[in-house]
Amino acid sequence: MATVLSVSGSPSATSRTARLLRHLDDRLTAQGHEVIPLDVRTLPPEALLRADFGHPAIVEATALFEQADGVVIGTPVYKAAYSGLLKSLLDLLPQYALAGKTVLPLATGGSTAHVLAIDYALRPVLSSLGAAHITPGWFTLDKDITVGDDGTLTVAPGAAEPLAQVTDQFSLALEGRSTLLAATA
Repeated sequence: MATVLSVSGSPSATSRTARLLRHLDDRLTAQGHEVIPLDVRTLPPEALLRADFGHPAIVEATALFEQADGVVIGTPVYKAAYSGLLKSLLDLLPQYALAGKTVLPLATGGSTAHVLAIDYALRPVLSSLGAAHITPGWFTLDKDITVGDDGTLTVAPGAAEPLAQVTDQFSLALEGRSTLLAATA
């Protein structure tokens, strides 16, 4: 199966976005994929702020993108766009860091007014990074993501089903890519 890099662009340690991604990571792992989580907020701020391409953490993050067959990018929506923290990382990646990759864009936010952030803010930058295939993304309202006292995540039924569908479509696209690569090898 494929190697998936699951990137959370949330600056918050208690992020619903990151928890939602880890929930989807479990689904992808159950489907046989190797999932590597990357929380951008754990990268050294000085490396991101100074655009230090040679910083060991940035070099390591870049290598994770290189090794991945697919990438899940999750971000909270702020001011109708993806997070500045995510932008800081994406700006430090090589121009075609997503070349040959299948990508699933996901976003969370407080209002349906931000639904189009995936298509009008995030998708263009993913495309400019050379993504081979950007699968349909999904926007989940914050109110549809509940974290229990024990840390368990619950997604409201109206959001859970379409979220599972886009995740499964991404998984199928990865499997198709793997089959195609094996056939051409």
